[in-house]
Amino acid sequence: MKQAAQLNKTATNSEFRKFGMRDKVGYMFGDFGNDFFFILVASFLMIYYTDILHIHPATVGVLFLIARLWDAIADVTWGRFIDTRNAGKAGKFKPWIFRMSFPLVISGILMFVYIPGMTNGFYLAYAFVTYILWGTLYSTVNIPYGSMASVITSDPVERTTLSTYRTLGANLAGLIINVAGPLILFVDNDADANRFLLGAIIFGVLSISCYMACYKMTTERIIAPVRVKEKGNFGKTVKGLVKNKPLIWILIISLMFMICFMLIGAVNVFLFKEYFSNAKALSMVGFLQTGTVFVAMPMVRALVNKFGKKEVAAAGALLSAVIYSLLYFLPNLSTTQFISLLTIAMFGYAFFNLVIWAFVTDVIDYHEYLTGLREDGTVYSIYSFARKVGQAIAGGLGGFAIAAVGYNSGLDVQTQDTLNGIYTLATLVPAVTFILMFLMLVFFYPLNKKRTNQLAIDLAEQRMSNKLDMLYQKNSEKGND
Repeated sequence: MKQAAQLNKTATNSEFRKFGMRDKVGYMFGDFGNDFFFILVASFLMIYYTDILHIHPATVGVLFLIARLWDAIADVTWGRFIDTRNAGKAGKFKPWIFRMSFPLVISGILMFVYIPGMTNGFYLAYAFVTYILWGTLYSTVNIPYGSMASVITSDPVERTTLSTYRTLGANLAGLIINVAGPLILFVDNDADANRFLLGAIIFGVLSISCYMACYKMTTERIIAPVRVKEKGNFGKTVKGLVKNKPLIWILIISLMFMICFMLIGAVNVFLFKEYFSNAKALSMVGFLQTGTVFVAMPMVRALVNKFGKKEVAAAGALLSAVIYSLLYFLPNLSTTQFISLLTIAMFGYAFFNLVIWAFVTDVIDYHEYLTGLREDGTVYSIYSFARKVGQAIAGGLGGFAIAAVGYNSGLDVQTQDTLNGIYTLATLVPAVTFILMFLMLVFFYPLNKKRTNQLAIDLAEQRMSNKLDMLYQKNSEKGND
């Protein structure tokens, strides 16, 4: 009992530096480092494979599909491995960020090493090995990073702040990649192998710097408690997950959004490079996309307080659906006109992207309400798994779709049918996806503002009742003794 009590203790404020801005900025640097390569890969790796390594788009789709499904398994496996490790002097999660960030960045640079004069088979094998290796190593850094927020502070309000700073870090990386990337990677509107390697090295150095800042500036203060295993809990958990309608619907909606979001990112490169003959215009798109997030961020809290998370996310999805539909029916717009309307669509789905983590919190609460079990990790891992599946589908779908419209990297100018097909992929597909998301949120996702507020009240009462029951049982056992 004494040993269990010692393991279950929470670190006191006197043992560590007080939580503050240093931790918030340090945690921001973690996702800043993550997304230097994640966004580079999501936005530009397909064009690198098709135009420099000359791999068929459909084959690239197969590679992305296999790799992302493997990553989903790697996430769960590595998360379980981390949970079985003991905390060291620097904490339980930080040491893994320090150890694994170096091989992660090296593997990222290796993806963009081009060896001229090799066979098509060599390029294909090289792509498979380096991409899957990078994805596996990404899990070894991202999983401990994502888990670390719960041990930096126990204050739920400050944990929300950490989430906000994480989003800020991701968007700053996106701003740099999407604005500077096209300027570095393309020469005369063509993908250049040497420039891609240069870009990978630059972003790799920045990534390592951010990881080291995260490691140095954050402090793990909470010692994880020892969980007592109870028979029947797993069955109870599974039943609760099956009955958790908010979880099921948010998984479906989030899966659709992830597929659409990543498909847009992949197709937009071909849209601006081939349809508008202006690959560097992607810099402006990337700048405006990040700008819409920064504009929406201060508005989210007030809108959610007034209308609710479900309502704000649904309105944003509807706005995006309307604008993408308008773009589809206006195919003769100039580059500037297209980007201007596209910015409004990006502003719409920025709201969904900003509140999605709050949705996850709600479904975790609902799981506790149904089962009496607080299983943040279980529910979150299921959500993370679904996102990886979405990335897998999007990666495969993007390659298959580009191939289906007839894209040929060997042509200087694509056929008109191919150009029209690329435009349809970039406009009609997201329009349909966002309208389906809107309908699902409005008619199927059950936790509107009123029900979410009531859930908080019911859950607080349930927790108090459980505490009273435990206190009564404890006093009864003392009386028997």
